[in-house]
Amino acid sequence: MHLPLPLPTDAERVRSVLAAAHSMTVVTDGQRTEIRHLDGTDPLGRLHLHPAEPGGGAEHRPAIRLEFTDVAPTPVRDRVRARVTLVGRLLTPFAAYTDEGSGSTCMEFGRAVLETADGARSYVGLDELDAARVDPLAPYEAGMLTHLLDDHAELVTLLLRLVRPQAPAEAQSKAGAGSAVLRALPLAMDRYGITLRLEERRGHHDVRIPFPSPLDDVEQSGAQIQALFSAARRSSHRNTLPA
Repeated sequence: MHLPLPLPTDAERVRSVLAAAHSMTVVTDGQRTEIRHLDGTDPLGRLHLHPAEPGGGAEHRPAIRLEFTDVAPTPVRDRVRARVTLVGRLLTPFAAYTDEGSGSTCMEFGRAVLETADGARSYVGLDELDAARVDPLAPYEAGMLTHLLDDHAELVTLLLRLVRPQAPAEAQSKAGAGSAVLRALPLAMDRYGITLRLEERRGHHDVRIPFPSPLDDVEQSGAQIQALFSAARRSSHRNTLPA
């Protein structure tokens, strides 16, 4: 029996999406504002989240919704990996990310919603969000994945040696030509491992390759990635995928 592969928690995913965001949509006072150029810092550095007042004391204050979309940096099919929404009420006027580039906003926290590409939806509380750490690769992931694909595409194919076959060869044969993998692309990377998207003629599926051990710092990523490449080169396992 195979143990489940380690994954970030929902709260960690929310924090990491926020930390890597380059844009967001703000909805308040009936107005929808697209902010496309964040300053490269975690929005929670300027957005101060407060627990709800007992008895709903802030219900008279303007509602606010912040929407973030996590888009894969590589040209995979269905590039939206997740959506994060923060909902609450303004305790101070919204001032973050103004043209002046300064200011902060206090917000009574209602809920954080994480929607993943597979249609799952989860709710994250303020205590969970406060306790979660940003993935150490989150600010660098886009550059790392595009570098891997643009400059070392052959290593993406090499990693397929570490993927367990999804089904016996005879079962895949019965599934027909539509199940044949056309290409493999890096989809995501976090402290626990790399996710590849295997695109087929009639769809796609994702496979996860764990690092030998979770990363605590981005500086550890080089050694861990090289360890995966070395393991793939040593592997005599021939996947039914086109490795």
